[in-house]
Amino acid sequence: MIEWPEKYRPEKTAVHVHNELEMPAPPEAVWAWLVRADLWPTWYSNSKDVKIEGGRELQAGSVFHWKTFGVSLDSRVEEFVQNERLAWSARAMGINAYHAWLIERSPSGCHVITEENQNGWVARLNASLRPDQTSRYHQFWLEMLREKAKGGPPPP
Repeated sequence: MIEWPEKYRPEKTAVHVHNELEMPAPPEAVWAWLVRADLWPTWYSNSKDVKIEGGRELQAGSVFHWKTFGVSLDSRVEEFVQNERLAWSARAMGINAYHAWLIERSPSGCHVITEENQNGWVARLNASLRPDQTSRYHQFWLEMLREKAKGGPPPP
């Protein structure tokens, strides 16, 4: 289960998106692709210009800047439990979001859940104009992550 900070609990946000997928890869491989945020644009087309302050991998407290859905975001890693849990906050004008990942080992590899909660006028507008857009792109993100992780972790 995702552990939401109080202000990002689903019942307190304008937008809540949930996606999940079984992956025939070990949690360690999935994790390795997730924390290499600088590589996201090479396999997840809805991410661009990812810059991690102070390194190449996300870590507890990492600050990173990136674009998704055409919006430039400032993000901070809020939860970091290696090979299990990763979450970040994201802010831009008109949007305040929290994106969480949960990786659970399974007999076939792992089960990955990703959820995002959003507040702000941009979030509400996007949800009313394109209600399924975020969910569709997050499912695509999971599918591309599955393909990458099946081949093992990214090169160093």
